[in-house]
Amino acid sequence: MVYLPAGRQARKSQKEMYYVYILQSLKTKEFYKGLTDNFDRRLNEHLKEKSNWAKNKLPLKLIHVEICTDRLEARKLEKFFKSGYGREIIEELAGVVEWQTRGSQKPVSFKLMRVRLPPPVQF
Repeated sequence: MVYLPAGRQARKSQKEMYYVYILQSLKTKEFYKGLTDNFDRRLNEHLKEKSNWAKNKLPLKLIHVEICTDRLEARKLEKFFKSGYGREIIEELAGVVEWQTRGSQKPVSFKLMRVRLPPPVQF
């Protein structure tokens, strides 16, 4: 006999993933920070202007996506991106930040470096 949990227990036993994502409107240059458990569905809603934010803001550019293992972790990350420092990070990810160095007449652009880590070792 196979035990199949029902109701809320069944939902908790499934492995869930949450996505924190950042979109930019190429029309208005505004950023949208969001959280979802179904990234494909939510992105399609934005692209079909079914979300209030995306109306009159197409085309959109996907700036960043992070995958979280639980909703609490994803919510904290979403709140971080909505904070002052988080908005600075988003601008760096989007490549819109230019820094003026001392004594330099020309602005210097910085890009966020991405480090590729080796796969985790399983014990």
